[in-house]
Amino acid sequence: VWDRVARARRWIDRGACGFGYRTSRFKAADAGRFMVLSVRMSLRPGGPATVRYRDLISRLGDAPTLAETRAMVLAVRRSKSMVLDPSDPNTRSAGSFFVNPIVPAAVFAQVEARFEGEVPRWSAVGPDGAPGVKLAAAWLIEQSGMPKGYDAGGAFGPVGLSTKHTLALVNHGGATAAQIRALAAHVQDRVQATFGVRLVPEPQFVGG
Repeated sequence: VWDRVARARRWIDRGACGFGYRTSRFKAADAGRFMVLSVRMSLRPGGPATVRYRDLISRLGDAPTLAETRAMVLAVRRSKSMVLDPSDPNTRSAGSFFVNPIVPAAVFAQVEARFEGEVPRWSAVGPDGAPGVKLAAAWLIEQSGMPKGYDAGGAFGPVGLSTKHTLALVNHGGATAAQIRALAAHVQDRVQATFGVRLVPEPQFVGG
């Protein structure tokens, strides 16, 4: 990394990176301090695939090969327009824009009370180490009245939600960063007004 405080290059061991669910030292305690320049990985040629992602587990058989796992990862990501494809207009995004929120049980009870039906959720541990409930950010967005392809009637410019994946904010051509952020704030406000949950952006914002 480049350490902006010490103004020097340094290596940071994985144990000191603070990796967690869509977070790390680089996004939390030392946000803005380090610029990652390169990553060193230790790999085993022909080693077994480690599959933990829910969408993959349901599609792959027992003991998939690395090649099979790679092919399925690409297929799943492509189905959500999450691979670079010049022919797919939904590909002009930063990927999933919001983190699935982990809320206390009391907050989940409020969400459940506001919705008639099954609320997608998983047991999880919150940032403070306390047990909580993980909610699906995409579900919260859609249930707040913003389906796939939503663009707020063009109120924020040539931007909108992907037609394949509600979590992706898409640049339809010529949009500015300010317009993307305005749409993101609009989504956050709608979800908070509907369910009392504030979504947290996953991308790191640079500049003002």
